[in-house]
Amino acid sequence: MLGAAEGQVTWAGAEIHSLAEDYFSSVTFVGHRPGVKDELTAAENLRIGAGLGGIEIATHDAFEALEKVGLTRNSVPARLLSEGQRRRVSLARLVVSNTRLWLLDEILTSLDKVAVALVRSLIAEHISGGGIAIVATHQDLELDSSSTQRLELAT
Repeated sequence: MLGAAEGQVTWAGAEIHSLAEDYFSSVTFVGHRPGVKDELTAAENLRIGAGLGGIEIATHDAFEALEKVGLTRNSVPARLLSEGQRRRVSLARLVVSNTRLWLLDEILTSLDKVAVALVRSLIAEHISGGGIAIVATHQDLELDSSSTQRLELAT
């Protein structure tokens, strides 16, 4: 991976590399791939993913978050879920997240209209609560323009 040609990224007035854990514990990243382990159930994936981010959640809370993103309680391995369901497992991380900054890469990939609307509402709720969401996407999020800034990159 290449480093930046110039400049630096700061958070709370300090360069992020100097902040280490103080910065990374403020961020939730959801990439364009679901990032779930095939052998684990949806709830296990969510609990472990949250735990890696310093958030401990009970199984009951994991099921509630999964239900909020449209997944029913089940104990099947993630490899048996559709791509859209696997994507919803990663979206549930946003539901349990207590971080201020969300970094979202192609967050609408593999989602149906209902799930797209859910993502929009999660982002809008996060922003209205004082959170920040940086979203890289090829699709219009259709968020309230008074609370967002849009930057289009051309090749």
